[in-house]
Amino acid sequence: MPAPSSSLDSADYDPVDHLNDIFSHPSTLSSISATSSTLRSYQDDLDEDIATFVTYQTASDADSVQRIQDAKAELADLFKKIESVRERAMQTEQTITDMTADIKRLDNTKRNLTLSMTALKRLQMLTTAYEQLRGLSKSRQYRECAQLLQAVIQLVAHFKSYRSIDQIATLSRNVAELQRELLEQVCEDFEVVFAKMEVAQRRPMLTEACLVIDALGDHARTRLINWYCNTQLREYRQVFRGNDEAGSLDNISRRYSWFNRMMKTYDVEHAAIFPANWKVNEMLANSFCEGTRDDFKGILQRSMRKEGGQTLDVDLLLSCLQETLDFEQSLERKFSNESRSSMDTIVSKDEKNQGFSQSISEAFEPYMRLWVESQDKQLAILIPRYRQQPLRNTEEEFSAQAVIPSSTELFSFYRLTLAQCAKLSKESSLLELSATFAKYLDQYGQQVLYYFLSERFGASGPSVEDAVLILNTADYCYMTCNQLEEKIKSRIDENLREKVDLQSQADAFMGIASAAVRFLVRKVEIACEPSWREMRNTPWSKLESVGDQSTYVAELLRHVKEQSGEILTHLHKQQYARAFCDNLVDQMAMTYILNIIQSRPISEVGAEQMLLDSYVLKKGFTEVPVVNEEPGTAPPAAFVKRATQTMSKIDPLLKTIQVRPSPPEALVQAYLIHIADKSDTNFRKILDLKGVRRAEQSTLMDLFNAFKGSPNHANLAQNSTLLTPLQLQPGHGGGIGSIGNTSGVMGGMGTTGLSVGGRFDPTGLGNAMVSAVREGVDRFGSPAPGEAGAASAMAGTDGRTGEAKANLNENLKNIGKFFRRDVGGFRGFGRSDEGR
Repeated sequence: MPAPSSSLDSADYDPVDHLNDIFSHPSTLSSISATSSTLRSYQDDLDEDIATFVTYQTASDADSVQRIQDAKAELADLFKKIESVRERAMQTEQTITDMTADIKRLDNTKRNLTLSMTALKRLQMLTTAYEQLRGLSKSRQYRECAQLLQAVIQLVAHFKSYRSIDQIATLSRNVAELQRELLEQVCEDFEVVFAKMEVAQRRPMLTEACLVIDALGDHARTRLINWYCNTQLREYRQVFRGNDEAGSLDNISRRYSWFNRMMKTYDVEHAAIFPANWKVNEMLANSFCEGTRDDFKGILQRSMRKEGGQTLDVDLLLSCLQETLDFEQSLERKFSNESRSSMDTIVSKDEKNQGFSQSISEAFEPYMRLWVESQDKQLAILIPRYRQQPLRNTEEEFSAQAVIPSSTELFSFYRLTLAQCAKLSKESSLLELSATFAKYLDQYGQQVLYYFLSERFGASGPSVEDAVLILNTADYCYMTCNQLEEKIKSRIDENLREKVDLQSQADAFMGIASAAVRFLVRKVEIACEPSWREMRNTPWSKLESVGDQSTYVAELLRHVKEQSGEILTHLHKQQYARAFCDNLVDQMAMTYILNIIQSRPISEVGAEQMLLDSYVLKKGFTEVPVVNEEPGTAPPAAFVKRATQTMSKIDPLLKTIQVRPSPPEALVQAYLIHIADKSDTNFRKILDLKGVRRAEQSTLMDLFNAFKGSPNHANLAQNSTLLTPLQLQPGHGGGIGSIGNTSGVMGGMGTTGLSVGGRFDPTGLGNAMVSAVREGVDRFGSPAPGEAGAASAMAGTDGRTGEAKANLNENLKNIGKFFRRDVGGFRGFGRSDEGR
């Protein structure tokens, strides 16, 4: 049998389970007696262990209680000892206090005696010094007076708290009175010496008198310096204020010469009199500048009141201002290393730091507008002259990077004018000048560059070289506008910096660059007109089979590549070369749609042939950027993708026309798949292009209405961006058609003035250019509804109203914004983008 303790000691001991384990079989019942005996023995052992532990614990508790009681007794003894020590300390302190009380009284008595003796001694010193000072002041021994005066002032300050004593108060009043007498005496001595012109002989006395003034304090020094400045400037004021001729602007140089002579006199005769830290010469210069500034303000005001300001000569005004600025700069150089702390206290700390800058020229600032007006008049003369000048010297070889000479001349005039104005003024005049610059930049762009592009050369427009020259000039003006704006902002006062803005003028020049690019595209269109005519003359409704490409395709691509190659040779900037290529592909795709409309009716075979021709044209157009490169040069992938997408927008139209009208369900389904809109008008356009008779159209229209209303076509658009702008007018074969004036066609392409009677008229190119820019139509997209109404119609170019001119200029700016966004992300065709 297992030992009972093995299970009895277990934490989860169960007696029932233990008994079942012991007596698991009837044969084990014989061991009951032995098991019982074992259990009793085990129980006895446990009882003994428990008794032992209880006995041990009882003894341990008694020891702990005893130790606690001993600790309490020890703490009580400790507290008694601490209290005893504290009582003895208090007794000792009281004993020491009693012992030192007499000593403390003796110390206080000694301190009071010392203070009394010191006060009496100082009072004796003050009385003696006062008497001596009175005697020295009468004998004008100013050096000794200065030293003694400093001591007297310090001693009086010591007795400030004793003024309640009558004798001290009387003495303090006597000292203050003596100080006033000394100040008056010194000022009188200065007046007498300067009046008798005995400065050289009496200079030592005056120098020592300045020591007395220094001892008397700031108020005395200010009084003497102000007297000196007024004395030295008295003659100046009498000469230049009391005499209209001497005080006029014509004699401004005499004023500054007079001051220079006065400063020379100061340096030679008077500088040794005054202490260097007084900076009397700087105070004298400041007084001169303030008086001269007030004189100029009065002179200019009187000149403006006479005959409405006509007596004020602008050239004289500028000459006087320039001479004044030179004089101020000379003062700055003279006093640049000296502190400005002695300047007029009325001026604020920030203004003091400016030194003599604008100390006199400030008077001219309100009249600088007259100078700005004179620059306005000069520019008003230049613009008509630039309009009459030739674009370039025909005897010189053409350069692809050249610009119109008048543009560089204009900006040179701007740079010189800006540099002059920046020296004369950094405030409102410079802001007014920037507004004048903006005004004539607008006029140069509209009346010169745009005039050359649209009107100067008549209906045919300028040559390719001249158009490139205009494009280069517009680009040059765009970049220089931005540089000019930054230059003005760097020179104008910070609080006016945000008001300087030439961005709209820069946008207008970019709009002219966009118009020049479109003009170059139209040069290619003119060359392609015979090929388009051949396409329109092809009997598309009578073709019986599809062959190779049509005969007009090869000739059309030849014209496109020849003309493009010539133009791209002259476009030295990559962004404009890319813009030309993009515009060209857009225009070719748009013209192809126009000729499809004008070639109706078109049979299914004709549509299939046109579709084949469009694929050939698409591949040929993608090669335009590399026409001047080595054979095999791959065109830019981005351009290939764009050209492919542009030409592929024609495919849905031709694929729909390619489907036969019988069975009618096939044509309707083809329309819903390729065109994918619900417009009855657009579906009827397809029928007209196919030449379906009116009697048969009603059945097809009923079937179309039934199909478009089914749930399978619930996601159809209301109008197709391809067909909606198309305008088909009644007519027989080769009927009249056009593309409406909208930006919806071809994802943003539009055209205005491109066709007469449905065909392109090269003789109207100039007017077409005018219309395109006036209406704000550009292949880069029309302005958003809130971006300025670039689609407003305008009057003719000759004799247009001021409002029409403003609208034209605004349209150029809007076009420039969109053109700049597009060309800003262009990448080159493998050529370097050379700077101008």
